[in-house]
Amino acid sequence: MAGRECSIANALAVVGERWSLLALREVMFGERRFDQIARNTGASRDILAARLRKLVEAGVLEKRQYEQHPPRYEYVPTEAGKALQPILMNLMEWGDRYVTEGPPPTVWEHTCGAELPSCTPRRCARAAASRSAASGSYEWAGFSRTVGDP
Repeated sequence: MAGRECSIANALAVVGERWSLLALREVMFGERRFDQIARNTGASRDILAARLRKLVEAGVLEKRQYEQHPPRYEYVPTEAGKALQPILMNLMEWGDRYVTEGPPPTVWEHTCGAELPSCTPRRCARAAASRSAASGSYEWAGFSRTVGDP
């Protein structure tokens, strides 16, 4: 029996797997190299490689070479990838409110001193300036992890 055809199902076919979402989280926070993403997500290297490959094939991430000898690559969000930022933010807020017991395990602080979600590139002039200064390399420029581990 085929399920109902809808855009939610189509989107989940691309980004609806745990390691894909966690990889996107890391890329959005500027961790663009494979080893960084693997370390911060805890995903096995083979699973992470498969998820990143799928995100690149779907046009969510772009794989860019940053070193020739040996060849090394980084993952940069495309327009489609950047459009997932509010979805990831809402998922984080939902998890903090309804799933996580106690305070959030990770708090992200911007260079302006505000924490996510109260400070986002759309709400904060410094966040927007950081994003432009970074030439759009990632959406959440200027944020750093202040509490907890990935």
